[in-house]
Amino acid sequence: MTPRDDAPAPIDPLPEPHTGLIGRFRNYFLTGLVVTGPIAITLYLVWWFVTWVDGVVRPFVPLAYRPETYLPYVIPGWGLIVAFFTLTLVGFLAANLIGRTLVDVGETFLGRIPAVRAIYRGLKQVFETLFSGKGSSFRKVGLVEFPSPGMWSIVLISQSPNEEVARSLPGQEEHVSVFLPCSPNPTTGFFFYVPKSKIVEVDMSTEDAATLIMSAGVVQPGSAPDPKKAAALAGMANAARIANASALPPQPQPAKVE
Repeated sequence: MTPRDDAPAPIDPLPEPHTGLIGRFRNYFLTGLVVTGPIAITLYLVWWFVTWVDGVVRPFVPLAYRPETYLPYVIPGWGLIVAFFTLTLVGFLAANLIGRTLVDVGETFLGRIPAVRAIYRGLKQVFETLFSGKGSSFRKVGLVEFPSPGMWSIVLISQSPNEEVARSLPGQEEHVSVFLPCSPNPTTGFFFYVPKSKIVEVDMSTEDAATLIMSAGVVQPGSAPDPKKAAALAGMANAARIANASALPPQPQPAKVE
């Protein structure tokens, strides 16, 4: 039986991937890049940090106590060791009665300077919260419907507002302060107060959230995607969206003109 003239032409099969010598070299190169790239960048950042600390601390160390005075080369990390022991000594002295007195005198002096007072108090509270281990800042990850309905953004849940801010916020519902990092630089973002019912908490660590934000969603938390967890997360977000929509007051209908 002869084929009809109006029969569709046979579809050409897809070309097979190039597996020649050039393709093998390309795969080997990409494999080597994936293996050595993170290691090289990590070592570079560590070396940069050690060199930066050495450059800051070295001018304060007398020439007689520097290793390069007696050796023909510079020992990297010497400034980091000196900084570690210096900070430890300062902490030991500050824990004593005399040290606390000197710290109080210094804080009183800084508190009388208007421009420096706000900066010092803000930085002190941040350092005390981060390194004291008593606060609950940025230990939970959540989803907030932002920047528009149906679009969800990852936020880092912080503490509740103080009494003055809580009284000024409208409504009787409890609010929570959150930080919305920007991608790919999570050190910048938006800080705002959100009603607690508008936040969908996610079972994710802050490290995984930071990785997800810095990679713009390319690197997902976990080694393999979990369809059940993703479906549950989508269901929670959808339920929160429906609850938020039902909580809105009804919109007035336009008058019917006869």
